[in-house]
Amino acid sequence: MRAYHRPRTLITGGAGFLGSHLCDRLLAEGHEVICMDNFITGSPDNIAHLFGHPRFHFIQHDVTNFIYVEGPLDFILHFASPASPEDYLRYPIQTLKVGALGTHKALGLAKAKGARFLLASTSEVYGDPLVHPQPETYWGNVNPIGLRGVYDEAKRFAEAMTMAYHRYHGLDTRIVRIFNTYGPRMRLDDGRALPNFMRQALTGEPITVYGDGRQTRSFCYVDDMVEGIYRLLLSTEVEPVNLGNPDEIPLLQLALEIKELTGSASPIVFKPLPADDPRVRQPDISKARRVLGWEPKVSRREGLERTLAYFRQKLGLAC
Repeated sequence: MRAYHRPRTLITGGAGFLGSHLCDRLLAEGHEVICMDNFITGSPDNIAHLFGHPRFHFIQHDVTNFIYVEGPLDFILHFASPASPEDYLRYPIQTLKVGALGTHKALGLAKAKGARFLLASTSEVYGDPLVHPQPETYWGNVNPIGLRGVYDEAKRFAEAMTMAYHRYHGLDTRIVRIFNTYGPRMRLDDGRALPNFMRQALTGEPITVYGDGRQTRSFCYVDDMVEGIYRLLLSTEVEPVNLGNPDEIPLLQLALEIKELTGSASPIVFKPLPADDPRVRQPDISKARRVLGWEPKVSRREGLERTLAYFRQKLGLAC
């Protein structure tokens, strides 16, 4: 039996919203954590509290270039990528490159180190789904040349490459399909509906709803998501697993809930729906329940209140 050693883990995109929470969790679990980020959408603020921690290391690097990490690695979590429509529309080529070249470089490192590799994929691989809710067996309805295709197809390619490395090289791999996640450390200018609604409500701006607001999303609080990812990392499940909250809500209802929670007088205004915007989004998490024993625990109201407290702090508003 091999003597216990402290796990050594690389997290690409570790200064991002989800990546930084994973740094916290893995440090709490006793890992030595190497965080890698080029700050294209991540922020030093998300990991500032970790500098000086004896088991935390930071490397500023673009993972589309060759990745060098000295010493052994047990786990690689590949979370480097723009993740909001505003970001990947601003950085379309970078998004494609990190999904393709970045995933290739990270997989190559995992092969060289004999590390378990976990890919952060997305519900966007399902596109504008014709099956509802979306199980992992659904192949999706994606416009490869549409504006959102740069993200959707980058992640679909990343999944294909991850499975190719698993089948051809015998690499130990995991794939998580992440549905809408929210919580502290989201950027105020993230561009997605929930942070937009919160920022607008807290600053008194009009709350912008696209289309008629009847399109749905399912929002998972970040602590629940991190728990699911950690369980998947330690599991033996190789094929993709959906993680998200199946509590589906129309975006207009979400805007009204945030308006009520903040006591905001902001009016709700409607703007045209962006191209290829999915009409529905709801995870089928029966596989996560069965394989990981996981389901979300934090209610939407509690999660929204925690996130609002963070946004108020960032905006310099009294709680």
